Amino acid sequence: MTAPGKPAVDAVVLVGGKGTRLRPLTLSAPKPMLPTAGVPFLEHLLSRIREAGIEHVVLGTSYKAEVFSEYFGDGSAFGLDIEYVVETEPLGTGGGIRNVADKLRHDTQVVFNGDVLSGMDLNALMDTHFSREADVTLHLMQVADPRAFGCVPTDADGWVTDFLEKTENPPTNQINAGCYVFKRSVLEAIPAGRPVSVERDTFPGLLAGGAKVAGYVDSSYWLDLGTPAAFVQGSADLVRGIAPTFALGAEPADRLVLDGATVDPTATLAGGTVLGAGARVGASSRVDSTVVFDGATIGEGVHIERCIIGRDAVIGDGSVLADAVIGDRAVIGAHCELIQGVRVWPDVQLPAAGVRFSADA
Repeated sequence: MTAPGKPAVDAVVLVGGKGTRLRPLTLSAPKPMLPTAGVPFLEHLLSRIREAGIEHVVLGTSYKAEVFSEYFGDGSAFGLDIEYVVETEPLGTGGGIRNVADKLRHDTQVVFNGDVLSGMDLNALMDTHFSREADVTLHLMQVADPRAFGCVPTDADGWVTDFLEKTENPPTNQINAGCYVFKRSVLEAIPAGRPVSVERDTFPGLLAGGAKVAGYVDSSYWLDLGTPAAFVQGSADLVRGIAPTFALGAEPADRLVLDGATVDPTATLAGGTVLGAGARVGASSRVDSTVVFDGATIGEGVHIERCIIGRDAVIGDGSVLADAVIGDRAVIGAHCELIQGVRVWPDVQLPAAGVRFSADA
């Protein structure tokens, strides 16, 4: 329930991207629906939305839109009221936000990028927005090296003064963290039915027009799960309790073994590894900081680090995998070495010792 005295808000979650940087995993499922610490990543975000007292959620979908509605339904099983809007043509971040306007119920919306894992205090963000009577409030992260991001400077009173592209000499370490609070009137003023970027069009236009754009600045946990390395890290951080979630029933631990999975007593799982339902790990194998999807089989004497192993994939005895992505149902023959970011597509079968990075088999 919404806290007494606090205005009701809608949550808008943008989940329409194709997740190309995570292929081949996203060939079968949208990025926000990939298993992360045992449940679809989006479930972690929705759990935090619910805990903040937000009840109504609109998902802005596009790629494989049916996967979201099939899993979450009307949201009642998750303590939420979820509706869906399908984006038939790419509309950009601003266009995607505007595209959900017909489903909104309240005067304020909190907009989320659906593939960001964050520890930001949602209630503090909303309190900042309401207390300052802002038109838009942005979550701004303080990062050690902002050169890879666009910077968002603020003045001494916390009002946003500019939106800057990536630069080698950024004037601030504050970056756009991909979460915003909008007045509904501002959201509805975004042009409808065409591509719009909030970063390049909407926010600079608001500043130029004298709108009140506030910054909520913090340095909490924040991670964009767009790459395999980040996906693995995010899942491990959720398992170990480093990243916040209300979607897991288990206490923080060094591993998470789901129902029906089996681990040989001589095998080791560590580093926040997740072993999916029905998966198996053979004798003397070590699986470290890895996400293993449901039904996968890992043979004996296998060493895996920082990898993603797809659903029903098979990893042969004595194989070594590091920083690899293995697609669903792929078969990796015994004594293969797959390292340095290699990706194996679904259903591919590699023969024993068929791929090596060292001379001895």
